[in-house]
Amino acid sequence: ESRERLSVCSKLCYAVGGAPYQITGCALGFFLQIYLLDVAQVDAFYASIILFAGRVWDAITDPMVGFFISKTSWTRFGRLMPWIMFSTPFAIISYFLIWFVPDISTGQVMWYLVFYCAFQTLVTCFHVPYSALTMFISREQSERDSATAYRMTVEVLGTVLGTAIQGQIVGKVDTPCIGSPFFFGLPNSSVAMEELNMTHDTQSLTDTRNAYMIAAGVIGGLYILCALILLLGVRERRESSELQSDEPVSFFQGLKLVMNHGPYIKLIAGFLFTSLAFMLLEGNFALFCTYTLGFRNEFQNILLAIMLSATLTIPFWQWFLTRFGKKTAVYVGISSAIPFLIAVVVLDSNLFVTYVVAVAAGISVAAAFLLPWSMLPDVIDDFKLQHPGSHGHEAIFFSFYVFFTKFTAGVSLGISTLSLDFAGYQTRGCSQPGQVNITLKVLVSAVPVGLILLSLLLFKLYPIDEEKRRKNKKALQDLR
Repeated sequence: ESRERLSVCSKLCYAVGGAPYQITGCALGFFLQIYLLDVAQVDAFYASIILFAGRVWDAITDPMVGFFISKTSWTRFGRLMPWIMFSTPFAIISYFLIWFVPDISTGQVMWYLVFYCAFQTLVTCFHVPYSALTMFISREQSERDSATAYRMTVEVLGTVLGTAIQGQIVGKVDTPCIGSPFFFGLPNSSVAMEELNMTHDTQSLTDTRNAYMIAAGVIGGLYILCALILLLGVRERRESSELQSDEPVSFFQGLKLVMNHGPYIKLIAGFLFTSLAFMLLEGNFALFCTYTLGFRNEFQNILLAIMLSATLTIPFWQWFLTRFGKKTAVYVGISSAIPFLIAVVVLDSNLFVTYVVAVAAGISVAAAFLLPWSMLPDVIDDFKLQHPGSHGHEAIFFSFYVFFTKFTAGVSLGISTLSLDFAGYQTRGCSQPGQVNITLKVLVSAVPVGLILLSLLLFKLYPIDEEKRRKNKKALQDLR
């Protein structure tokens, strides 16, 4: 057991590797929709296609990468580290090009679709092996739980950095809008609004586009730095995975075994709906703050308050799940978001109240970040006990968990953007029609609350409680 203990330095280096995925994911999740609509000026219908196709492709690449990882031979750097090493430079290039507005009259939609999908593929080549690395750094569940807590703290800090860098750099520039409530009732309102575009607005829009590219450059630099710290500071231990054979793992046979494992299906079903709830909130919150609440110049600070609150409460949830158990932490942590999601749309628009709600909601966001990744290793240990002769399926567990959440998130985000189009969303409008505001309230409150309630019902079926977890740990020690 002493040999399996990880140093604080190793845990920190491992944790830092989770930041690139969260920094870029947070920037894209909070800002890509409003960027496509109001800065790149992509039609809402085509923006929904870009967001839907990108997310769905992102979901598809997870099991694909998991399959190729299962076929990868061990090298002197490990089996997972080479994937992280070689995907990083190409991921940074494609990320930067997402935030670049090409000077082309046609093909703009294809530009964003290609580079969004390319980045999602490359970041998957980073994140799937990184997620599976949890099982390769130590055989001790307590050490893996501790490393996961470090990782979740840094990942939530990564969301703070993503929100702060993107929000503060872009927020310094006043994105021009067109105030024309008179035209909202006209059938050719979008044409009329375009005719109101002035020369000084064009210059201001150029400044906004430059700000997005500066933010992309800063985030790309952080991506490289974090990847280097991970590669230099963490050693992938082959013996920790208990893979004693170099025989290739049958991916489809392993997939069948994994999908027939009851605790895994129940766990991913519960977190599927939880992730959907928070992704809908994430994708539409910038538009909600800008138009429904009227805080055009404050939304980046409200997002920052949510993420700072989440970062500071990760240690609390780590203590809570250790003291009261992971299932109890799920019920308390995720359900605590419900009253605040309701309050933000029921109460009158008030900046102070919105900040209070944001800080309180961040507490629940922290639980939603920490718990899935803390509970997945328990499911894998349970699987190992039931299938002691089957090894090397860790990447399948992690990749398909991410696959299901991303696929459904892609569908929901595409539908939500399409809903705004049907409601009459006006590109670059200083305000929006009443139907758009109602749609935004539904997308950030009513639908997420319903999804959270459904997820809590599913968690009742999850069989691995603290007593079961202790028995599994003892049984694994006996096997070793």
